[in-house]
Amino acid sequence: MKKLISMATGAVGSSMFYVGQAVAALSEPDSISGLSTEVGTSGVRRAIVKVITTILDFILIVAVVYVIVAGIRLIVSGGDEGEKDKAKTTIIYVIIGIIVVLLARVIVTFVNNLV
Repeated sequence: MKKLISMATGAVGSSMFYVGQAVAALSEPDSISGLSTEVGTSGVRRAIVKVITTILDFILIVAVVYVIVAGIRLIVSGGDEGEKDKAKTTIIYVIIGIIVVLLARVIVTFVNNLV
């Protein structure tokens, strides 16, 4: 089980090195018409929102991995009540965490649209 968890953590961790490259490839640069010394607040706001949503997305990915691991622990428990209870509580906690992260994302979107 520890080997499975370490493999899953390693896979998720190593895939995070490619996220920055993908975001850089997908993001459209602001229109650059020359050398301007003006600093727009919309660019900073967009960058902050993008960082926060990226962190929340990463947390959701980790939560899905935890649900999968807890589901495997539940299946492999083999009738051991203690292991089944641990897996069930892990699933409940992760679902609560997913709800909190989704609500945080809604709040970030709402505040971003207000400004």
